[in-house]
Amino acid sequence: MKFRRWTHFGLAALITTGSTAMMAVASGEDEKPKNAAATEKSAKAEKKAEEIVDVKIGELDLKLPKSWKQSDATLPMRLATFEVPAGEGDKDKGEFVISSFPGGGGGVDANISRWVGQFSAEGRKVTVRQGKAGESDYFVANISGTYMKPDGPPILRKTKETPGQRMVGVILNLEGKAVYFMKLTGPDATVAAQLNAVRASFGGKLDDEKEYEF
Repeated sequence: MKFRRWTHFGLAALITTGSTAMMAVASGEDEKPKNAAATEKSAKAEKKAEEIVDVKIGELDLKLPKSWKQSDATLPMRLATFEVPAGEGDKDKGEFVISSFPGGGGGVDANISRWVGQFSAEGRKVTVRQGKAGESDYFVANISGTYMKPDGPPILRKTKETPGQRMVGVILNLEGKAVYFMKLTGPDATVAAQLNAVRASFGGKLDDEKEYEF
């Protein structure tokens, strides 16, 4: 893969977890329905879309589904944490986390590589796209496979292999302000069903995006 620096936000400041070698990169078409059944399922999901609420996190204005419940817990390096309802057939819920770091948090490539490295290389699928929401640039990483899920206190850096998982990570360069990181993780179906909601939360549009090579 070709790696490019995003120097606007300085040097990488975050700790990279796991290996980023042998990344399986999927086409952006993976995010679009491939057959009539998938299209019908997507339409039903949109029909069930519930009330949207305005949420203010720092300088970030989001529009989130009302069912995403914000946690009162204060956790290191997080501006906010939301619990996302489990999708059809899933037992576990999803988690939506919002963060922001001084200096941009290490740039686009470093953070995407870190997210990809949190999944086992075997069977891993990755799609990365970029677009603009108004005047703000953004990047969306859609990763699925076996997630090295944190197990226990972060300081111990222990993980547990958890197959059938998905992560949608967003890097949003809020024009003239700060860089925000939004990450939804959880069971594959649960996260995939909320992909449109994640994009819509900050004004992103799949049709206006292009693939990003990192």
